[in-house]
Amino acid sequence: MRTIEDILREQRFFAELDASHQALIAGCASNRACDAGTYLFREGGDADAFFVIRHGHVALDIAVPGREPLVIATLGPGDVVGASWLIAPYRWRFGARAIEPARLVQIDARCLRAKLDADHDFGYAMMSRFVPLLAERLQATRLQLLDVYGRG
Repeated sequence: MRTIEDILREQRFFAELDASHQALIAGCASNRACDAGTYLFREGGDADAFFVIRHGHVALDIAVPGREPLVIATLGPGDVVGASWLIAPYRWRFGARAIEPARLVQIDARCLRAKLDADHDFGYAMMSRFVPLLAERLQATRLQLLDVYGRG
């Protein structure tokens, strides 16, 4: 039987981390399954975790007053869902909803933030992974908004 540490080691996002850092993450992680339509988190809620998709797909969305939520990106196996846990005041800036049954690894943010604070090398290693993710999501949002408002 594979452990959470084994599963995380296989994920490209964590693949090049030191084994000791992978073990720190695994110590804050648990498995999670959800049905299609289930929200992992909603925009404005407490950002108390992040997720790695093992199976299934998750849509990132933003609330649009008077309309259905606007899907910014659709993420699949190997993708990381959620980065707001890194930025005070730790509130979700997007919503994330499973669009089909999904299995994920959930990482507890409070647990991990304490470990990042205690080990600055680990903190730097994680930030160097999350900053490009933040830039990628910002660009995806920008392109989606250009598409929506460019229609006229």
